[in-house]
Amino acid sequence: MQRRAMLLGAGGMLAGLGDLARAESWPSRPMRLVVPFAPGGSGDITGRIYGKYLEEALGQPIVIDNKPGANGIIGTETVKAAPADGYTLHLSTISTHAANVSLYKKLPYDPIRDFITVGLFGTGGSFLVVRPEAPYKTFEAFVAYARANPGKLNYAHFNSSTHVPAEVLKRMAGIDMVGVPYRAIGNALTDFFAGTIDVMFPDTVAAAGHISAGKMIPIASTRPKRWEKHPELPAIGEFYPGYELTGFLGMSVVTGTPVEIAQRLNTLINEATFHPPIRRRLEDEFGFSVQRMTLDQLAVHVRTQRDRWADYVRIAGIEPQ
Repeated sequence: MQRRAMLLGAGGMLAGLGDLARAESWPSRPMRLVVPFAPGGSGDITGRIYGKYLEEALGQPIVIDNKPGANGIIGTETVKAAPADGYTLHLSTISTHAANVSLYKKLPYDPIRDFITVGLFGTGGSFLVVRPEAPYKTFEAFVAYARANPGKLNYAHFNSSTHVPAEVLKRMAGIDMVGVPYRAIGNALTDFFAGTIDVMFPDTVAAAGHISAGKMIPIASTRPKRWEKHPELPAIGEFYPGYELTGFLGMSVVTGTPVEIAQRLNTLINEATFHPPIRRRLEDEFGFSVQRMTLDQLAVHVRTQRDRWADYVRIAGIEPQ
């Protein structure tokens, strides 16, 4: 038995040395960043920004692999099934790592058990946007129109941050809108621009270019307070106290990835976030709040967001699928 214990101890030590060796040689080949949403959305946009920074810092190509579908579940399962070697990264969002826990009865992954969140790009909110030709150009006018025309307005949703805010608003404002589900943001935008969708809740990243081009008009935001860049836009919470739906974007690796690799990614993502050109885009263009977070702080953050979005889903009255 003593010999067996010695052999087991030696085996464990050798396994640890193997992990260290892998971490020291990482990365020695191209990497993949799985974005579980379609091109053109906030995850795709920010993923490419951080992917480029990591490429330059690590000296290896990072391929952006868009795998949309099922509110981010398809792409997330892909990463869960990948080897825990640091070569497959996950673009993590409020949908994949928080809201989905409450929206699905049998979620095929656990964002806390199956993943290590290694970086936070920032936290932000969404706009409530309408078409330029809409008869309502303010939030008050929109609510009045919706109340006078129950069931006439529809909204597009393609992830948690476009679905839950609309349903919470319906409950709080006492209005009736019809939700129209889409697989990806591109399809929803096509119908919005064509006039078959009345309103949307795109996040500030995805909406920025379309607002600048005059293709959509923001009338309010889900942020806790007004954004300095759009001081004319009210926060919906000004009308309905307690209404505040914000999300996050970040990056994860599968559990089992050597801690040295997770720590290095954490350091690099924090550096990227505060790299002046990137930080300006995050704060000024996207309206993000940014902060440095350790691996332990990130784990707490994901748990906190999971619990917050469970409350939002309950208030919205959405039945888990």
